[in-house]
Amino acid sequence: MTESKQQETEAGTPRPRAKARADAVSGGEAVKTPRAKKVGADGGGEAVKATRRKSPAPATAKAETDEGGEAVKIPRRKSPVPAKAKAETDESGEVVKTPRRKSPAPAKANAPANTAGNAGAKPRKKPAAGSKPAVKPAPRIPEARVWLRLGVEGFGLAGSALVLTMLAAAFLMRRFGGTDFLHNVLPFALAWVGWTLAAAAGWMCWRWLRRHLARLAPATPAYAAFGLLALCLLVAAQPRQRQLLEHLRLLVGGKELAARRNLEHQIFAAYRRYDQADLQKIIDRAAVFSPAITDAAASNDLDLDILLGVAATESSFLPRPSKDGGQGLFQITAVPNFIFEQARRQLKTDTLILTDSRHNAFVAAVTLKYYLHQMRDDLFLGLLAYNIGPRNGGLQFIMQQYGARDFVDMQPYLQQLPRDYPVRVLSNALAFRIWRREGRLIAYQDEGNAARIQALGIPGLLPLF
Repeated sequence: MTESKQQETEAGTPRPRAKARADAVSGGEAVKTPRAKKVGADGGGEAVKATRRKSPAPATAKAETDEGGEAVKIPRRKSPVPAKAKAETDESGEVVKTPRRKSPAPAKANAPANTAGNAGAKPRKKPAAGSKPAVKPAPRIPEARVWLRLGVEGFGLAGSALVLTMLAAAFLMRRFGGTDFLHNVLPFALAWVGWTLAAAAGWMCWRWLRRHLARLAPATPAYAAFGLLALCLLVAAQPRQRQLLEHLRLLVGGKELAARRNLEHQIFAAYRRYDQADLQKIIDRAAVFSPAITDAAASNDLDLDILLGVAATESSFLPRPSKDGGQGLFQITAVPNFIFEQARRQLKTDTLILTDSRHNAFVAAVTLKYYLHQMRDDLFLGLLAYNIGPRNGGLQFIMQQYGARDFVDMQPYLQQLPRDYPVRVLSNALAFRIWRREGRLIAYQDEGNAARIQALGIPGLLPLF
C-alpha cells in the first residue's frame, strides 16, 4: 500500500468498531486486537489490522499494559444495579465489602416527625388510588358477657310465657268450667288451641322485634325481655288476676287444697259472728299480759298472734282455775314432765308457778311447740292436739285408730268442743292481727272488708299466692 493511501486511510476512513482495541505499549510492540477488518499504520509505520467498531455492549475485559509491558486484563464495568454491596479497599489494599445503601422511601404527606416519642416507627403505607378503605373489625365481645345477655333474655322470655300461660289457663278454666261436652269441654279445648297459636305468633313477633332492638345495642333484647317479665308480674299481682290464679290452684291442688280453703272460710265466718265490742274488751285485757306472751313466743319461734289466740280462747285473758283442773292464763292441765323441764331452762328458774302469767305463758308455748312438731307442723292438728292433751293416748293415737290423715278426716270423729277448737283459736288470732295491722277492728260484712281481711291472711297459714 502506498504512502498516499495510508494517509487517506488514516484521514478519511472512520475508526472501526471493535470489542477490544490494541494500544501501543511503551516498548513499541503491537498488540493484535480481535476481529480485525481494516489495516492501518501504527506510530512506527508498520501495518496494524484495525477492528470494527460496534455499538457499546456489556464489555468484556479490556487489554491494557502495565509498566513492564505485559498485558493486563481490565475487568468490565457493569451497569449500576440496586444494590449489592460495593467493594472498596482499605489503607492496606485489602478489599472491604461495604453494606448496600437502600434508596430512601418516598415521604408521605403530613408524616409526623421522627421525634423521641415515635423513633423507630415504620411509615404507614399509602393506600393505592381507587382502592376501598380498609374496614376496621368490630371489637370482640367477651364470651361470658354474651352468655349473660342470652341468659337474661331467656329467663325473661320463659318467665313471661309462664305467667301469661297460667293467667290464660285460669281464665279459660273459670270461663268454661263444667262437665257438659258442648258447652264446657269443647269450647275450652278450642280456646286453648287458639292460645297456642297466639303464643306462636307472639314468638315470631319477638324474633322480628329482636333484630331491630339488637341494632340499637347488643344488650337491648335482654333488657326488653326482662322488662316484659316485670310487666307480666305486675299484671298478675292485681287483685282480679290473683283471684284467677287462686281458682287455678284450687282446681289443680285437688282435695287437700279444697279442704284448706274450706277451713279458711270457716275461720273468716267465725270472726264475722263475733261481737266487735266483746272482741275489743279481750284485746284491751291482753295488753297487760302481752310482754310475757311476746317473750314466750319469741323463745319458741311461734307466731305471736296464734299464742294470743290460744290465751283468748282458753281464758279470755281472765286467768282463774277451771272445773277441769286448768290453771292460769292458758289453762294448763296435764303436760309431760320434759315440757316443764324445758320451760324451767328457758325461764332460768328451778320452780314453776302456773299461777304466774309469765311461767304459764312459757309452759303453754313449749307445749304448743311440741304438739306442732308431733303433727309435722300441721297447724290445725297441732292446735287440736294441744286441746286434747295426753288423755286417751293423745291425738296421734286417735288418728291411727280411725285411719285419719288430716284435720278434715278427723272432724267427724270429734265432739263439738274439740272439733271447733282450732277454728276458734285462729279466728281470735285473726282479730289480733287485724287490730295490729289496721289499728282497730273492722266488720267483715261491711262493703270491701271481706277482701281486705282475706288479703291480710290467717296467722300461721301461708297465703296461696
